[in-house]
Amino acid sequence: MPRPRSLTPDQLVSAALAVLDREGAAGLSMRTVAKELRMSTMGLYRYVADREELERLVVESVLGRVDTEPPPPDARWEERIEVLVRRLRDTVGGHPAVVPLTITHRHRSRAGLRWSEAVLAVLTEAGFDGARRVVALRALLSYVIGAMQLEHLGPLSDEGTVAISALPVDEFPLLAETAHRAKGVGAEEEFFGGLAALMGGLRTDPVL
Repeated sequence: MPRPRSLTPDQLVSAALAVLDREGAAGLSMRTVAKELRMSTMGLYRYVADREELERLVVESVLGRVDTEPPPPDARWEERIEVLVRRLRDTVGGHPAVVPLTITHRHRSRAGLRWSEAVLAVLTEAGFDGARRVVALRALLSYVIGAMQLEHLGPLSDEGTVAISALPVDEFPLLAETAHRAKGVGAEEEFFGGLAALMGGLRTDPVL
């Protein structure tokens, strides 16, 4: 007769997030989560089949905390998209190692799909349809996920910025100048400035 279950999904997710926050995605395994829970690795298999299932539980839990309620309809569509993006960034930013996992499990996460549905609702109300709406959603997803990864998992350190700004100007004049100016640009300004530039392109939409 199987032993009664005593571990809840919330406890599993909390342990997996503790490992992710401390060791990053590379450190997540059945063994490390079992150790976090102070149980045997084999014992953990009574609750989840493998690491992939652990990842799905974590992604669903974190993305499930994102508020997907429609932003106020009286605002411009760009402002409404920014509200949804800010909610996602603020929530996932608390556990940045989850960002790459959202890419792997984006098609199976109901919570992630609900966020995309909310974005599509705003785009549709703004007049996006057909191929134009497809491109807009995918462009937004690509930017948001990529920018969050750069911000949290691969940021250009102050030392790196200084090193690039010191490059020989005869060989890299624009890169050196841009790196020099980048020292005064904060993460918030960079992220939402890039988002605004993307939405400006979607608004004019010269191709579709």
